[in-house]
Parts: sequence; structure tokens; C-alpha cells
Amino acid sequence: MNATCEALFFEQQGDAVRCGLCAHHCLIGEGKRGICGVRENREGRLVSLVYGNLVAEHVDPIEKKPLFHVLPGSLSYSIATMGCNFRCLHCQNSSISQVDSRSGDLPGVTRTPESVVRAAQRSQCQSISYTYVEPTIFFEFAYRCSVLAAQQGLKNIFVSNGYMSRGAVEMLAPVLCAVNVDIKAFSDQFYKKVCGARLQPVLDTVELLHALGVWVEVTTLIIPGMNDSPAELASIASFLAAIDRNIPWHVTAFYPSHRMLDVPPTPRSSLKAAARIGRDKGLLHVYEGNIGVGGEDTVCGSCGSRLIERRGLQVLSNRLTGGACPDCGAHLAGVWD
Repeated sequence: MNATCEALFFEQQGDAVRCGLCAHHCLIGEGKRGICGVRENREGRLVSLVYGNLVAEHVDPIEKKPLFHVLPGSLSYSIATMGCNFRCLHCQNSSISQVDSRSGDLPGVTRTPESVVRAAQRSQCQSISYTYVEPTIFFEFAYRCSVLAAQQGLKNIFVSNGYMSRGAVEMLAPVLCAVNVDIKAFSDQFYKKVCGARLQPVLDTVELLHALGVWVEVTTLIIPGMNDSPAELASIASFLAAIDRNIPWHVTAFYPSHRMLDVPPTPRSSLKAAARIGRDKGLLHVYEGNIGVGGEDTVCGSCGSRLIERRGLQVLSNRLTGGACPDCGAHLAGVWD
């Protein structure tokens, strides 16, 4: 049997319950589950079916999230359960993210918040990342881990599709250090067709997280012929620059996966074009990722000096001094201690 706990963010509506955890706001009938496949109505109570039921536990470089302006070169203890509230056709973790709502018990190994924090400490990690699937769907466990981790001096990181509700963001923000949010496209049609979701809630979440003081980085996976038009990329970059020019934007390469095996990989030229658009729109830190040949160094937004040199997930050198450029003294936005 899966470990369960009563869910947060729901209200009864007759025999059904309305889930308020994410922007889907699922109305769930008795004995049924929400879109995520891991939250079930049991006699008018919404329960999480994956509380502490981990299917992934790994020690990752923080650059894998990707986060380039948070504790560069450090390790992050990364965990996930089954489930997701998106149905992305190109999902790289579909074996654990896509749960049939009719499934019985879900696989996983039972953990407690205390055991996760201890494992992170033993592994000499400076943070815990809630990742691989959409961590919002295991919010109750992630939140309790986050509270304990913060008390122990560990940073908390969400790698998210940004579809959480305002209430969930406001509850999480005080114990969340940083987040990487996917802005998968700047088209509602793309979100509906490819992800089974909508664009606006994602944009709202990015704005709210930033306003609440969480360090935000954004990733856009560039998919040839689907979200790579100059106009669409310019819209994403302009949206981010209007919030804060310091928000790092990771434009990353797509490779065929899941139900998009017939779409070609992203050419490097597309990443370079996207990065150029981001800089032209005023973003100070644009990174080309998942391609393995440059585009990942951090430069000073004031004088242009190279401050952090990277190759893939490895930090080769870090010239930051107390979060500042040693050449001009300008502070680099991020989380450095």
C-alpha cells in the first residue's frame, strides 16, 4: 500500500472535491483522481497517494537543474515521486511522470522528511531539489521536507512547470530558495496541444515567485518548428526582461523523446539565435544548454568579464568574490552563499 496523507488545498463540493493545488483546479468525484493521477477523493477527503513514496533519489550537480546563479559547483539532493499535472508529448521522464488515473498502488520507496534531509547532509549536498516530475503534485511531502531542510541550513529548490496555484506558491515561498520554471512556449495553443495546459498560469507563477523573493531562473526547450520562431522567442525574452533583466534564461536543445520521436534535434544555430534574441531584449544572462559546446559561461552584466566558466555540468573556474565581479566590483544577482 502507498503511504497517504490528507492533501492540502481542497474543498468539498457535494460528493466531489475541488483541488486547489494547481491551476487545473480539478473537480474530482468519489473514488476518482485528478489529472496528476496521484490525488484521490476518498469519501469527501482529498488524499495524496505519493506522500514520501520516492521513485528517484540522486545526487546531482546544481547545474543540472539548471541553476547557474545558485551555489555554483555545489551538489543538490534530488527527489521525485510518480505523477505530473502536465501531459507533455516530449517528456523525458515519462516513465515516472505519466500516471494512469486508474492505476492501483504506485511504485516507490517510503521516505520521511527526516531521512531525506539526513541523506542530503551525508552526501554533502547544500540543497534539496524537488525535480524530475512536477514537484507540485507531491507538495505535502516537498513542503515538509523544505521546512526541515531550511531549519538545518539547506537550500530548497523546485524544478517546475509553473502550474501551481497562488495559495501553493505563497505557502512554499518562505522556505524556497530558488526555482527553475519551464516556459515551454509563448502560445496558449502550444500549451494546450503539447502539454494539456494553459500559458497564463505559468506566467503568473513566474511573476509571483519573483515578487515573493524566490530566486527565479527560466528554461525554454527549443523544439524545431514548434516554438522556435523569432517572434515567439522575443515574446518570452521581453516578458522576462520586464520582470527583471537579471533573470537567467536557459535556452536548451531538444532531442526526440516520448511521443515526439519524429521531430529532429535542435541545431546549435537555433540556440545561438535564441540567445541573441534574449540579449537583444535586454536579458543580462542567457545560456545555451544541452548542446555540449559552449554558451554556458557567466559574464558580468556591467563590464562583460567572464566570471564563471562551464563545460556542460562542470564548473571549470569561478572568479566571483563575495558575489561580485573582481574586475569592476559590480554585484552579480544570484544566491552565492
